[in-house]
Amino acid sequence: MNRRHILLSAAALALTPLLPRINPALADATTVEEGERIIGDADAPITIIEYASLTCPHCASFHTDTLPELKSEWLDEGKARLVYRHYPLDGLALRAAMVTECLEQDRAFFGLLSALFENQQQWARAEDPIAALQKHARLAGLGEERFNSCIEDEAGMNQVIRKLEQARETYEVQSTPTFIINGRKVEGNRSYEDLAEILEEVQEDS
Repeated sequence: MNRRHILLSAAALALTPLLPRINPALADATTVEEGERIIGDADAPITIIEYASLTCPHCASFHTDTLPELKSEWLDEGKARLVYRHYPLDGLALRAAMVTECLEQDRAFFGLLSALFENQQQWARAEDPIAALQKHARLAGLGEERFNSCIEDEAGMNQVIRKLEQARETYEVQSTPTFIINGRKVEGNRSYEDLAEILEEVQEDS
């Protein structure tokens, strides 16, 4: 896979038609669909939905700088759960998302996700980013044949794009990272202190 193919994929992503409009008033921001990727107690009173792109530097900063403390203080304590949803900003991010989705267990999924965010500059800016991505996938247990089938999974890519469009329509997500905290929209990478303050406010209102 070369840069030309990645750019073509990005163009296709940008031109994907919008889904029928969804009424935001009817959107349940605490409902988790079957198969979604979650960190934390399934019955936690606060649901944090994260929309992120694997090629987004601000998303990488959140995962490396903020998420560890958020996990320790809120997710591991059962006070909140984090639902990760892909919001790929380009064709490379879309294919990287497909690779992570090939890992069935949430632990393995978030392990690869973390590695890709931590090493984002190395693989996403490599001369051959797909080859660099494959190295991380191999460490996560995906062989070459499985890796190739994952990045070419058109049905899976269409599903990711449909959910991206739904995020645009339901929550007016336009950038990454964007967080929906029990229905409250929070845009941009925030420090742990900022997020903790918001979570405390949501907790008081619950």
